[in-house]
Amino acid sequence: MKFMTQQFVRYMDQPKEERKRMREQRKQEKPPLLSHWFGMIPFALQMFFRRK
Repeated sequence: MKFMTQQFVRYMDQPKEERKRMREQRKQEKPPLLSHWFGMIPFALQMFFRRK
């Protein structure tokens, strides 16, 4: 409980612009949805069909 309270207070102490910037940065770092759900299979198929 103490850890959660500390994290919440730290989050609320940040300026609103910084919180928004951090949220946008996390969104950009996420892998594409297709590779997240299906792994390397779509990438392998894409490479296979590009060669032909």
